[in-house]
Amino acid sequence: MIKTILMHVDGGPAQDSRLRAAAALASAFDAHLVGSADTGIGWPDYALITGAVAATTAGTDFQNLRAAARARLDAFDAAAGRLGVASVETRMVEDEARYALLLQSRYADLVVLSRDGRAAPGRADPAQPARARALPEYVALHGARPVLVVPPEDADQPLPGTAVVGWDGSMQAIAAIIAALPLLVRADGVRLALVNPDTLSDLHGEQPGADIALYLARHGARVDVVVERTRSTVGTALLGLARDCGAGLMVTGAYGHSRYREGMVGGVTRELLEKSRVPLLLAH
Repeated sequence: MIKTILMHVDGGPAQDSRLRAAAALASAFDAHLVGSADTGIGWPDYALITGAVAATTAGTDFQNLRAAARARLDAFDAAAGRLGVASVETRMVEDEARYALLLQSRYADLVVLSRDGRAAPGRADPAQPARARALPEYVALHGARPVLVVPPEDADQPLPGTAVVGWDGSMQAIAAIIAALPLLVRADGVRLALVNPDTLSDLHGEQPGADIALYLARHGARVDVVVERTRSTVGTALLGLARDCGAGLMVTGAYGHSRYREGMVGGVTRELLEKSRVPLLLAH
């Protein structure tokens, strides 16, 4: 069950779409929505960096960072109210976004972020640090909670609608499915996608997907097993299936291979983060 949702509040152009998604889930699950804004740096680090500057000036600059974060939170609080979210909280953290979110995510069921800014050349917010633009993969890889990555162009489509679940038998895929269960049992239908399962016969058994489909069905999900045999990448196959069935949600494990290997060859996680046009739930 989803009862606490943590959302990153940065005031960027993609915030509206992820707030709509977070608000819809908060309403559907009667959940508490927490908006988290950060100053981008902690006061001790800021004081160290500005050591050559007069203490009064440094203090004023840091207070400006805090004031900007507070303004973003106030705007978030008002927008969440307009969307009908019954239970809302705001938190300001004096640290980098990735560390602030990792800490707070321990006490939430789901973290809602936006797709990596690198995915849209020419559209990324130039004021957003590169490390902040890599938030989804960082939080998914290092955090203990699932991450819902909402594309910036996401419209008000039903969530979850039809869900496409990537299944390869890995521990990461199992973690993603368990994390997504509250959404999958509410979905109009679940397309359990196996891409070239013959290459992983030791994980899939004689009937690829049968056991995990039965597991989901016992929880109340309406499941269809879809086997894709293709020469394309796994990511391309999953994206195509999501497009063809008009999916409102994709679910997959994050970094089933080592992050180094995924970084070298592209990897399923990176491809989905860059190209998915529907909300993507990741877990590691």
